[in-house]
Amino acid sequence: MPSKEIQPARPVEPEKDMSFLEHLEELRWHLVRSALSVVVFSIIVFMCKEFIFDYIIFSPKNDSFPTYKFFCSVSERLCFSPPEFEIIPREFGEKFFTHLKVSIWLGIIISFPYIIWEIWRFIKPGLYPTEKKAARGMVFICSALFLMGISFGYFIISPFAITFLAGYSLSANEVISSSSLASYVNYLTMFTFPTGIIFELPIIIFFLSRIGLVSPAFLRKYRRHAIILILLLAAVFTPPEIITQVLIAIPVFILYEISIVVSKRAYNKYQSKN
Repeated sequence: MPSKEIQPARPVEPEKDMSFLEHLEELRWHLVRSALSVVVFSIIVFMCKEFIFDYIIFSPKNDSFPTYKFFCSVSERLCFSPPEFEIIPREFGEKFFTHLKVSIWLGIIISFPYIIWEIWRFIKPGLYPTEKKAARGMVFICSALFLMGISFGYFIISPFAITFLAGYSLSANEVISSSSLASYVNYLTMFTFPTGIIFELPIIIFFLSRIGLVSPAFLRKYRRHAIILILLLAAVFTPPEIITQVLIAIPVFILYEISIVVSKRAYNKYQSKN
């Protein structure tokens, strides 16, 4: 039988370096795809307005919210529930524009894992193989931390804050509290979205440590300063009520301690390269 000729393997062509304008063009398409995902999910949320407002937005003001049931099932001393208060649109068009705002915020939250994936696709080609290996699973971790922060703000901070704010009284002769629709949604957003960003602290510390800007020794040295800063931030982003401030300060401090461990591993790799 005639022998078959073995074709020589084609040489792998090295990747061409991209110019600055080509990088900008690549970044533009990543941003466009991210924005499209936000638009698509925002439209879906916009079309499901009854479900979104009845079961998500207005749920923390009702006794049937899972947080109230949980604390009441644990102990009668921990049992609490929100007071009755009315949510009234006070401006013409407030219902529509609040509906639009809620749809956009929820579109961003739902799209967050995809946005992080697009960011990772943009920066990944510029990393060394060891850096890609070290950052494996980064999209999943970032998304999980963000959603954990959103859930913590929604299920823990919001019920305590709403109960405190709606039940706060100045006189024994006051009538039932009320809130504008826009004000209620703004507060609910403030209790949830910033918490999701704060929960990304270990990831931020990881990257800062990998480039040598932050070290575990630095984080340990300024631990006391960090505690004071965390308490101040908790006081800014929550109502002036000690229980709510402690509820947000404790997990952030735990994240700070986790960040020290993360920083130690990342900073050791930075020192090994230099």
